[in-house]
Amino acid sequence: MFIGIDIGTSEVKVLLLAPDHTVVGTCGAALTVSRPHPGHSEQSPQDWWTATRTALAQLREMHPAEYAAAQGIGLSGQMHGAVLLDAQDQVLRPAILWNDTRAAQECVDMMAALPQLPALAGSLAMPGFTAPKLLWVARHEPQLFQRVAKVLLPKDYVRLMLTGEYISDMSDASGTLWLDVHQRAWSDELLALTQLTQAHMPRLVEGSAPGGTLRADVAQALGLRAGIVVAGGAGDNAASAVGMGAVQAGQGFLSLGTSGVLFVVTPSYQPNAASATHAFCHALPQQWHQMSVMLSAASALQWVSDLLGAPHAGAVAEKAAALSLAERAGAPVFLPYLGGERTPHNDANVRGSLHGLSFDTDAARLGYAVIEGVTFGLKDGLAALHAAGSMVSRLSLVGGGARSAFWAQLLASALNVEIVTHGSSAVGGALGAARLAWLATGADPGAVCLSPEVEASYQPDAAEQDLLATRYAQFRGLYRSA
Repeated sequence: MFIGIDIGTSEVKVLLLAPDHTVVGTCGAALTVSRPHPGHSEQSPQDWWTATRTALAQLREMHPAEYAAAQGIGLSGQMHGAVLLDAQDQVLRPAILWNDTRAAQECVDMMAALPQLPALAGSLAMPGFTAPKLLWVARHEPQLFQRVAKVLLPKDYVRLMLTGEYISDMSDASGTLWLDVHQRAWSDELLALTQLTQAHMPRLVEGSAPGGTLRADVAQALGLRAGIVVAGGAGDNAASAVGMGAVQAGQGFLSLGTSGVLFVVTPSYQPNAASATHAFCHALPQQWHQMSVMLSAASALQWVSDLLGAPHAGAVAEKAAALSLAERAGAPVFLPYLGGERTPHNDANVRGSLHGLSFDTDAARLGYAVIEGVTFGLKDGLAALHAAGSMVSRLSLVGGGARSAFWAQLLASALNVEIVTHGSSAVGGALGAARLAWLATGADPGAVCLSPEVEASYQPDAAEQDLLATRYAQFRGLYRSA
């Protein structure tokens, strides 16, 4: 058995995987986000560890024999978060998260100081990345910055709790802006931009390689065998790709989680920062990928669901799905930039808006507008990937939004690609983490990184495409005038 742990933004998910690829069980423990100031987004690293222990305890209770047979643990996690530790491994401040936009000026300054940054790091400097956050801390919390001994990413803080070691993997490290992505090594030149050195960084391993072993005291508390391998693991998107079997060039997936991600495996390192895409290391050796990222995806649907007082986001999606094409044509147009945007705009200050409200605007039309607006944001992202040289004809749909057949169909029509869903779609990152644990025990990638069985397939619908073409033109025009 193999355990996958996914440190998300809203939840820690854990998964137990059998060697016949059966998902034995999954559990989760909720997390909360603190927003102490506009544009700020933080979490307590200790909360990730508490939630991990809670979820693992649930998994152990549900499947005691299978759980105890675990031979490895894999880690997946939200990318870019800055966990700052002192020399005694004490957390110095709440972790600054991927969707925090406070470091916009620091990005401008980093790009000016090192114009070749995108070629080295695979991306433009954006506020969500880790490095600008550290420059912000150096400027605004200088006394605290002087005490920083180590900087870890979210999943690697949990690894520290499990193993006592400072280790990260190539895919997650790619999201820091400190990694030479082509060389798969920390860059002294990039680190110097934020007054740091390699001494502040964890050791790097490939995602499928061993990345520490489980400490005896932690193993006893968790009910696992001491010394089992903890894999290098991956950033959440690369882990989801492994879970979906997207490990060969041209394969990809679309994630509808808190953020929205289009992920395509590339045959080599292919940066194209001009289109605000990311070129990162994949979780497997000598593989890379390109991503387009939008900051508000399923979280935008949750936002409007909360505004409407709906019991859950699925209820709003169901109302939207009941609208006819003619009714949808009269819905407002939604710009989904609730917390700024990455691909393709790289605009930390833009904000969301609804256009075309009327007395006919009801909960169904508002819900549809938000789902459509997020879909159009992803369409923008696919166009950016095309500009960066990636082509894809089929995408696996993962994340919480994958539960909506209506949304899957809308994506197929808008993106003009086949969209497929899998039974394990909602736990893509945790499944990928468990597979990386399996690989870290010496298993063959060809036997491990299989594509899960397709649960449903969605093809572009011509009538829906006609409607979307008109509304997408409106959508694009509204951003230009925003």
